[in-house]
Amino acid sequence: MKTNDVILQTTTKVVFFIIILFSIHIFFAGHYAPGGGFVGGLLTSSGIILLLLAFDLKTVSNMLPINYTVMTAIGLLISLGTAAASIVFNVPFFTHAFDYFMLPLLGKQSLHSAALFDLGVYLVVVGVTMTIIQSIGEDE
Repeated sequence: MKTNDVILQTTTKVVFFIIILFSIHIFFAGHYAPGGGFVGGLLTSSGIILLLLAFDLKTVSNMLPINYTVMTAIGLLISLGTAAASIVFNVPFFTHAFDYFMLPLLGKQSLHSAALFDLGVYLVVVGVTMTIIQSIGEDE
């Protein structure tokens, strides 16, 4: 049965980008406020799940041609590499480094190595969540 979900699909396209932008905001705000890689990853996954509800799995796979198992592996490598960097620099485990830099248009900003760890967590959360959702939703 073919349904006419024009309103749902049009609204989803707009809301998806709002969710993704909020996810990015939560990811970057997570160092100083609640949020970070885990919550940002869950928000991104919820946006993709909204796309799956409005469209079918094949359409979303064509729109976002992402291999989520590879995304999970890359996220694990980034997280483990960031955590293991303390061994190379002979500091306690999970010690992160930061410094202040003058960036064009942004001025004086602090950059943290913990953001790399959060990026890895973000990729793992999105990858695992979407792998589970896709495996549940596949028709075989």
